[in-house]
Amino acid sequence: MIPRLLGFLLLALPLAAQSRVAIETELGTLEILLEDAKAPRTVANFLRYVDAGAYKEGRFHRTVRPDNQPQNKVKIEVIQGGAAREDRDFPPIPLERTRDTGLKHVDGTLSMARDTPDSATSDFFICVGDQPELDFGGRRNPDGQGFAAFGRVVKGMEVVRKIQARPAKAQALTPPVKILAVRRLPAGS
Repeated sequence: MIPRLLGFLLLALPLAAQSRVAIETELGTLEILLEDAKAPRTVANFLRYVDAGAYKEGRFHRTVRPDNQPQNKVKIEVIQGGAAREDRDFPPIPLERTRDTGLKHVDGTLSMARDTPDSATSDFFICVGDQPELDFGGRRNPDGQGFAAFGRVVKGMEVVRKIQARPAKAQALTPPVKILAVRRLPAGS
C-alpha cells in the first residue's frame, strides 16, 4: 500500500519547470531547453537578457575548432554568441559550477562564457561534441573552475554546425552570424 501511495504522490507533484527558448539566426533557428532547477541563477541571468531584448541584433562572433587554436594545449569546439551591445550588460553573476549542478558540457550544451569566476554576463557558448575540459576540474581555464552549463540544444544542431564551419579570422567569425531574436517558447512546446 505504501509504495502505491508513494508512487501516486510522486505523480501528483508538479514537474520542475524547464524553460525553452528559440534563438533565431540568419542561418536557422535553435531550440534550447534550459535547466531551471539545476542552474537557477544562470538560467535567470540568461532570461533577463532575453526578456530585455538584449540578444535582438546580437551575433555569434566566435568559432573554436581544431584548425584555429594552435596555441591552446587543451582543444575545445564551441561557437560563442552574445548581446547586441555589451554596454547593456547586467552585473556579473556567481558561477554555478558543474560540480554543483551535475550538468556536463556535452554535445549541444549551452553555457555562459566568462574570464574569471563570477564574471559571466551576456555572452554564451554552445558545445560542438563533448567538451569535458570545460567542466569543473577541466583544464581549458587555468583556474579549473569550469563554466556554467545551463541548457542544451534540443532542435537545430545542424545550424550550430553550420555556424561553426563559417569562415573565421583566427577565432572571429567573418562575418559574424546575426542573431535575429531570442524569445521564450510556451511551456510544453
